Amino acid sequence: MQPDLQYFPYDTLRPNQAEFIELVRETAERGENAIIEAPTGFGKTVSVLAGVLPIAEELGLKVLYLARTHRQMDRVIEELKAINRKARVSGVELRGRKELCLHNYLTQFTSDAYTAMVVCKNLKKLGKCPFYENEKKKKAEFNELVNFFLESPSHPSEILSYAETLELCPYDLTRKIAEKADVIVASYLYAISPGIRESLISSLGVDYSDLIIVFDEAHNLPDQAISALSDRLSIHTLNRAIKEADEYRENEIANFLSILGKGLELLFREKLADREIQETPIQPELVFVHLMRTLGISERWLVKTLNEMVSIGEAIREDRIEKGKPPRSYIGRVGEFLLLWFSLIGREDYLFLLSREKGLSLELVALDPSKALTFLREVHSAFFISGTLTPLEAFRDVMGIEKAKLKKFPRMVKRENAQVLVAKDVSTRGEERSLQVYRKMVDYIVEAVKLIPKNVGVFTASYEVLQGLLSANLEVRLEGTGKAVFIERQGVSSAENDTMVASFKAHAKGNGAVLLGVMGGRNSEGQDYSGDEMNGVILVGIPYARPTPRVQAQIRYFERKFPGKGRYYGYYLPAHRKLVQAAGRVHRSAEEKGSIIILDYRVLWRNVRKDFPDWMVETMRPVDLARMRLYLKRFWLSGP
Repeated sequence: MQPDLQYFPYDTLRPNQAEFIELVRETAERGENAIIEAPTGFGKTVSVLAGVLPIAEELGLKVLYLARTHRQMDRVIEELKAINRKARVSGVELRGRKELCLHNYLTQFTSDAYTAMVVCKNLKKLGKCPFYENEKKKKAEFNELVNFFLESPSHPSEILSYAETLELCPYDLTRKIAEKADVIVASYLYAISPGIRESLISSLGVDYSDLIIVFDEAHNLPDQAISALSDRLSIHTLNRAIKEADEYRENEIANFLSILGKGLELLFREKLADREIQETPIQPELVFVHLMRTLGISERWLVKTLNEMVSIGEAIREDRIEKGKPPRSYIGRVGEFLLLWFSLIGREDYLFLLSREKGLSLELVALDPSKALTFLREVHSAFFISGTLTPLEAFRDVMGIEKAKLKKFPRMVKRENAQVLVAKDVSTRGEERSLQVYRKMVDYIVEAVKLIPKNVGVFTASYEVLQGLLSANLEVRLEGTGKAVFIERQGVSSAENDTMVASFKAHAKGNGAVLLGVMGGRNSEGQDYSGDEMNGVILVGIPYARPTPRVQAQIRYFERKFPGKGRYYGYYLPAHRKLVQAAGRVHRSAEEKGSIIILDYRVLWRNVRKDFPDWMVETMRPVDLARMRLYLKRFWLSGP
């Protein structure tokens, strides 16, 4: 059956796109959910939009399109712009206040979404935001801008520019556009963070049943959901809260926090005495034992005090805003965290940790990502799309998705354009790692970089493995190939990373370059590389997580929930998906050639490769260094 192509903006359909669009349309029409895997280069974004928009228009629904990165979100806006040239559709991309604010105080003193929200609220309340005040004075211009941006989907930078010219609030302008827009593009947090989600639904004036939700690159969702539901409090923050209480003469709170701190000090000394132990699970009640014994207080009094700390925190933030100081409150932060900690006692889906990895801290680790999606029972339809969801049943189980159609579309990569070579004599298994093995891997990498034309990506199982390769002289030897070398660094901003990747891609027009990074990172998943921008990827190891207490707790939790599948769902499958995602960087279309070199013989094992797509398994060959050279020469001599 030919699908409704009213919202498909291109002249021709790629293979299987018509079936994809019709599947999405039928699923949305029936108010069901779908989990869909389609390969890289398929055109998933425009296909899902073409499928949901006719139903959204017919039923008066709003589409909430969610992605992981700003780059992916911008891509959705580009597709909406293309659709709008054929059939009218409105769309807007939501960003955080910090990115859509013109007030110097907020941009200078806030670093996270929550603080930015509090500051924005207080600046408005105190009449200290001229851009908000201008909304009342320039109401006609404000409404005119809203209508202007409803005529065509726009990037945040376009809205920011117009708002700055008229001295209006870009954030409020974006929210007002969102109220009337057909499609809202946003990050996952707008769905999986309960507070942010409720705020969005309230501001839009809609019910969940008015929404069709799309999760793009949905393989990221389990990790993102765990992160959104987890929290951490450092002892540094607790000590700053004590000083803050003294500064504001909150003597009872200062005494309360001092006794709490002494109790935690004893707890850390007992539980993390061995300096080799980075984290250890604890009974959550132990955090309060010393405090309650010393002060002789009840649980009821404890909760009352924690709530009081939250209120004091709000007042302190207001005071600091009035004085032009950074709008933080350590007292409020400690109160909020400990209230959450206390409320989760007894829950099996949370792990309570003492950690020293980023300084001594308490950590709340969520174990069940499906808890972030319980609201989906109320939405009209939800779609989960990615190039890496196999096996679909496992993704459905882990994320708790009900009434879900499962569909896997075939590969687009032509057999003759794909090459997967697996080194049969190296691995990153813990007991096998040594300088000698890293040097052997460097030999593989350097030879492959010489033979693969133009740009090559090298993605490792972890930063530890990457450092091991660098210690084996990888960077110097790669420079000897005549190709530029770029190294992904931990902790750099998105803007810095984007600049580096742009420089890497630019070398595709010259002698080529090598990009070193990690599997599961932003450059092995969130980036697209076309043509010669990445003709080959070299994958070093399998990115299995270290067997930390949190990983072991995740496995145990999944084993209770899915008997016999705990280790597979909690340990093996996430790593295999990250490897496949990195491998997919080489093929953006059926016509593009690409070599994938995997430096870990475990990939040849049946229980590992069963999670790989057909096109990888079909073209997989075990090699040693000499045979890899031979296969690469033959593959690339046969032409582009």
